[in-house]
Formats: sequence, structure tokens, C-alpha cells
Amino acid sequence: MAFENNALAAASFLNAYATGQAQKAAAINQETGFLLQAADSVALADVRAQFSEQYANIQAGRMLKRAEIEARNYEIAGNTLLSNMRKTNAAIRARAAASGVVVGEGSFQAVQQQNVQQTMFDVGIADLNALTARVLGFEDATAMIQSTELQNTLDRFAAKRQAGQYSQAASAARRQGGLLETAALVQGGIDAYKAYKGK
Repeated sequence: MAFENNALAAASFLNAYATGQAQKAAAINQETGFLLQAADSVALADVRAQFSEQYANIQAGRMLKRAEIEARNYEIAGNTLLSNMRKTNAAIRARAAASGVVVGEGSFQAVQQQNVQQTMFDVGIADLNALTARVLGFEDATAMIQSTELQNTLDRFAAKRQAGQYSQAASAARRQGGLLETAALVQGGIDAYKAYKGK
């Protein structure tokens, strides 16, 4: 009977030891999973940030290019206005000369001055529009890049915070595994003692 009690006590303790080791292994496995999730969340945030920065830079470049094209179109329009003004004034002078009228006087001079005044006003507006297009294009591109940088900073912060939560969960899993292992060993010791005593 004593041999059986000793064998039963040893078996009970070995079973408790195996259960404790299984609890410890499960806790380590869970801890490892949490730590991997922590590392992955930070790495994923970095990768997303890199791609969003590249995309923002491409989009900002397109905005600047569009703004430059728009500004050049306004400059071309202004140059076209000046060219048309020269042609119109040349035609006015030619008609005046052909009619025997003095070019620098009278209604021909007034028409020519009115043409120059209106054209210069329109050219000034075209120049202002060209400058506005460049400024707004630059502001839009800058705002896009700044917005992307801010969003990336927030995303990285959130990922680090989440990684911290995963790290805390990993530590808790490890502690819980140690407690469960100790509890299994204590219970195994009690069961072994009872078996040894024959109860």
C-alpha cells in the first residue's frame, strides 16, 4: 500500500508539474503574441506614414505644376492682350494717316489712349491672377504636406500607445502564467501529500 501511495503521490506531483509547465508555456506564447502585435502596430504605422508622405509629395507636386500652368496661361493671356493692343493702335494710326489726320490729336488719340488704358487694366488683372495662382498653388501644396505630417504624427503616436497596451498585456500574461504555474505546483504538492498519506 505504501508503494502505491508513493507512486500515486509522485504521479500527482508530476501531473501538477506538467500542468504548471503547460500554463507557463501558454503564458509565454500569449506574451509573445502581444509583443509581436506591439511591434507590428508601430512598424505598420511607420510604413503607412512613409506611403502617405510619398503620396502627399506627389500630389503637392501636381498642385504646384497645375498652379504654374494656370499662372502661365494668365501670362499668355496678358501678352496676347498687349499684342492685340499694339495691332489695334497700329491700325488706328494707319487709318488716321491714310485719312490725313494728325495721329497725336483728336478722336484717334482718345481712342488709342482708351485702348491702352483698358488693356493695361486687363494685363494688370492677368498678372494678379497669375500671381494668385502661384500663391494659392503653393499654399495648397504646403497645407497638404503639413496635414499629412500631422496625421502621420498622430497615427504614430496612436500606434505607440497601442504598442504600450500590448506590452502591458504581455507582462500581465507572463505574470498570470507564473501564478497559474505556482498554483498548479502547490495544488500538486497538496495532492501528492494526500496521496502519500493515503487519504
